[in-house]
Amino acid sequence: MEPPAEGEAAGPVRRSQEERWNTNLAAARQFHAREGHLRPARKHLEVVDGEPVKLGAFLDNTRKRAAKLSAERRAQLAGLGLQWAAQEGSA
Repeated sequence: MEPPAEGEAAGPVRRSQEERWNTNLAAARQFHAREGHLRPARKHLEVVDGEPVKLGAFLDNTRKRAAKLSAERRAQLAGLGLQWAAQEGSA
């Protein structure tokens, strides 16, 4: 192994929460445009810009944490037809 060249990152670059949200939202939009719904399997991977995104897990976890989401983020997913009621009240 060689040390990274000047200007290169030494390891994986941590992405901000906003960057991760935008990547997951792009995956959701891509899946919705192709499939016409937003109900992927829990283990579904959606490839966005050559990178796999764990879309199924993201949506499942997001439904479970819906009360903690900002109104803007809820509206973004609701605009794609995300079914919130499927997970609300089941805990």
